[in-house]
Order: sequence, then C-alpha cells, then structure tokens
Amino acid sequence: MNGHLSIAIDGPSGAGKSSLARRCAERFGFLYVDTGAIYRTVGLAAYRLGIDRRDTDAVSAMLPTLDIQMAYNAEGEQRMLLNGEDVSAAIRLPEISICASDVSALPAVRAYLMEMQRKMAREHNVIMDGRDIGTVVLPQAELKIFLTASAEARAERRMKELAAKGVPADFAEVLRDIQYRDEQDSHRAAAPLKAAEDAVPVDTTSLDFAGSEALLCKLIREKLGVEAVK
Repeated sequence: MNGHLSIAIDGPSGAGKSSLARRCAERFGFLYVDTGAIYRTVGLAAYRLGIDRRDTDAVSAMLPTLDIQMAYNAEGEQRMLLNGEDVSAAIRLPEISICASDVSALPAVRAYLMEMQRKMAREHNVIMDGRDIGTVVLPQAELKIFLTASAEARAERRMKELAAKGVPADFAEVLRDIQYRDEQDSHRAAAPLKAAEDAVPVDTTSLDFAGSEALLCKLIREKLGVEAVK
C-alpha cells in the first residue's frame, strides 16, 4: 500500500469510460489517467510512419524512438504529447481507433507502457480507465468497475462525440469499428478485455450521462469512504 487510492474502470470501446472517469476524478480530486489515449498515441505513430501495426518486430523497433508524455492543462484535462507535439485531437480520429486496437494487442507494447501507468498510481490518487486496468495494470486497485453498454448505444454516443467535434461519420461504419474493437480486445492473447473477478458491473445502456455519473459517484463514496470535493 503506497498511501494512494486507485480506481480502475474497464470496459469496451465507447462505454463512456473516459468521460465518466474524467468527471468522477474532478468530483473527488483524483488524477484522471486515460490509458486508451496512450495506446492511441502509439497507434498514431505507427500510422504516420506507415508501419504494419500487427508486426511485432516493426512496432517494437519503433517504441524506443517515441517520446510519449502526458500533460494536464489548466482545466485538468489530460493531453497527449508525441515527440513534443500535442496529438490529443489527432488520436481521436476513427482510423486511429483501429490502429490503437491493433497495437494494444501486442505484448511488447503493453509491457513498454505498463510502467508509465503504474508510476502514476504510485504517485497520485488516480482514476484510471482502459481494458485491463483491474486485471493487469492495477490488480490491487481499491475499487474496480466494469463499465459497459450495448454496441448500438455506444455507436450512437460516439457519433454524437464526433459530430460535436465537426467530424462527419457514418453510423454503420462507427458501429462496425466498435464491433471490430470488441472482437479484437476480447480475444487478443495479451491482457484481453474482461472484468476482474472483484469488479462491480455497471451497464449504462439505459442511463444518460448524469445517471451514470451519479451511480459511479455513489460507488466511490460507499466503497472507498471518500466524499466529493466538487
């Protein structure tokens, strides 16, 4: 025990992990760590370099050449820096979602990024979201939540996010991307997406954001005995 509290939120793509984890971290004064953004940054790097994202040797050779940093702006939002460039917007493009899923299936990538994630938890109270936080990255987390929703509901939410950013998207294509990521993430050899045995399951299919937020905040208060600061 390092004196800091860790909350692990796992679940499939588009379940609302990032938005809810960010909001709960703000409410309770925890540091929010979006691990998916780190993998997206690696995926973006491979995409830009034209590297086969499933080629373990090629991707492994690329990793030491990358300078990946997490920074936080004045609003507490996590920003991803790739070789000094803020790529926080670029990593959210639909084609990079597929790249992220492909590179995250490689054991070499997961091992390379593991220490970065664990270091954050050693140094801060964190809410960390991803695919294998409760099972692999932070198995000793004081609270583990497995967040999910139907594929259709997740596609609708992703469409709204992209529309808000002015990015045109086709529902059928977004749904296919989500189903592809579900398949990839659930069946990969390295740390597949699955709920930790002691994770609390939360299905947000029929909940709006406010309802989902209220449910997670209730879990945090009850399980960790902490109160919101905002």
